[in-house]
Amino acid sequence: MIDIAVHDVTKEYELGQPVLDGLSFQVDTGERVGILGRNGAGKTTLFRILTGQEEADSGSVTIAPGKRLGLISQIPVYPGGYRVEDVLRTAFDELKAMEAEIHSLSDKLAQGDRELLARYDRLQTAFETGGGYETEMRLEKVCTGLGLERSFRDQLFADLSGGEKTRVNLARLILMDTEILLLDEPTNHLDLNATVWLEDYIRHYKGTVLVISHDRYFLDRTIARVVELKDGRAEFYSGNYSFYAIEKERRYLEQLRRYKKEQAEIQRLSDTARMMHEHNTEHLNKRAFSIEKRIAKLEQTARPTQERKMKAHFNQAEFRADDLLSITDLEKSFGQRTLFSDVTLRVDDGERIALLGDNGTGKSTLLKILLGEEAQDGGKVKQGLTVKTGYLPQQIHFAHPERSLFDTMLYEANCTPQQARDRLGRFLFQGEDVFKPVSVLSGGEQSRLRLCMLMDEQVNLLILDEPTNHLDLDAREWMEGAVEDYGGTLLFVSHDRYFIDRFATRIWTLENGKISDFKGDYTAYQAMRERQKTLAPPPKKEEKPKKEKPKRSGGTKQLKKELAAAEKRMEKLDQLLEGLEGQKEAAASDYQKLQELLEQEGAYTQEYDALMETWETLSTAIQAEENP
Repeated sequence: MIDIAVHDVTKEYELGQPVLDGLSFQVDTGERVGILGRNGAGKTTLFRILTGQEEADSGSVTIAPGKRLGLISQIPVYPGGYRVEDVLRTAFDELKAMEAEIHSLSDKLAQGDRELLARYDRLQTAFETGGGYETEMRLEKVCTGLGLERSFRDQLFADLSGGEKTRVNLARLILMDTEILLLDEPTNHLDLNATVWLEDYIRHYKGTVLVISHDRYFLDRTIARVVELKDGRAEFYSGNYSFYAIEKERRYLEQLRRYKKEQAEIQRLSDTARMMHEHNTEHLNKRAFSIEKRIAKLEQTARPTQERKMKAHFNQAEFRADDLLSITDLEKSFGQRTLFSDVTLRVDDGERIALLGDNGTGKSTLLKILLGEEAQDGGKVKQGLTVKTGYLPQQIHFAHPERSLFDTMLYEANCTPQQARDRLGRFLFQGEDVFKPVSVLSGGEQSRLRLCMLMDEQVNLLILDEPTNHLDLDAREWMEGAVEDYGGTLLFVSHDRYFIDRFATRIWTLENGKISDFKGDYTAYQAMRERQKTLAPPPKKEEKPKKEKPKRSGGTKQLKKELAAAEKRMEKLDQLLEGLEGQKEAAASDYQKLQELLEQEGAYTQEYDALMETWETLSTAIQAEENP
């Protein structure tokens, strides 16, 4: 059954420059489809047309009758005074209306009216099927998964930031249990834990999902088909993001091969026709004209094009920094709430540090304190005298958004006119685009402009706050290449797991007002966190842990049998872990396969650690039995 049918849709905002130009595709019930394309390709415009927020200039859009469709970025207007809790509970409005009618009818059933009784039964069935008796459980489950704490749910919805409203609206749509879910960059405002929860929710979701996202891990775990918007039309790929990336390159190379082969044949025929004309005989002229007609009738493959890529790199300071950054007993509170305290850390030259933590824990505040933009309540931050810092904030702001891109570079980046043109061109701002006011730029374009201003600064400490937010996939790949080439010290906040996995060599985790410091990459960090979940809290220092004799039936013989079984399984796990090392090396360029292997490694390691504890307990018990 078809849930969404888009046929020959066109939409243009500027005369002669269509965003969508004959777009056609369909989505079947239960499909998970990724809508991909560069910034400005028309992805969000398509979603707005699907939800009726905008009308297509021509063509048709058909949604399966009776199917409810929800879009995260389409945030309703609520009455003044609505708290987050009130907004979330609007998801149950239909169920509340049913419940009210059920109570009303129950008072009249004694009259024996068969129609009332039938209506009561239908409502009761619909209420139960719709989860009317499970609303509280569902509400708590979704809020826990998306990190909407009780104190947050008591806040006024109108006072929230745009990102917070988007997160609340995502929770509301999930609670409504719509049959068709449209997700427009859903992970931009979610922390790592909430993103993982959303992935799991979508995998078990029974409806249809269309998702716009630049999060490659998220796409690989949630979609099974790609519709790419290119030049206003659709190109189709039957697979997840990893398949799409490989297949897109294969198609480009295949088209390029056909094009070159055809051009070589055309050149050969043209040269032959030219030589025949040069002999200037009636017979050869006729043959030449025949060849030229043949050339004209050839169906020529269009020359494949690849999108222009940005070519800039971070301009690194030539000198190294001594005593780069040290933090001593740092603390910060807002009102009665302590964001963090007793933070003591040191950053050495050349380190690449990821600062992780749930939304609202204070990551951006910590960065601002390190930059001197926010005052701490206690403690010290010390930078070396030779430290030159470059900073990309999460929320991009410009002092004069009414200025053009060109003027912004002239006045705020201290460029000459030619330098401004050259630098903007490297960031794909060309032609008349450079005279647009900054205020009309999209989020991704504003990030590119801020990066354009940052890249030529001589820095040896680069601080990035959610650097890949709002960037399309091509821009993310460029950003990763630029960071790869940068040889200075890097400190970044990100929830893009691919970015973290690629660059972090040290991880700070901000939770419960403290920062834990892990020296290692993201893979090792994840394995460590998994092991922590299986370990009991350590005993207090003044207490000496005592291993009690396990109460088991079967005596020493049974204990030894269980010990042998544990040893045999541990030996098998050793072999499996050793085998994974070779598989990880072979899958080094396939990050999806690599991630699966790492998850498998984490599971084996977790099981091994648990067996080790069992082995120690059994060994102690056997000694106690044999030496009472």
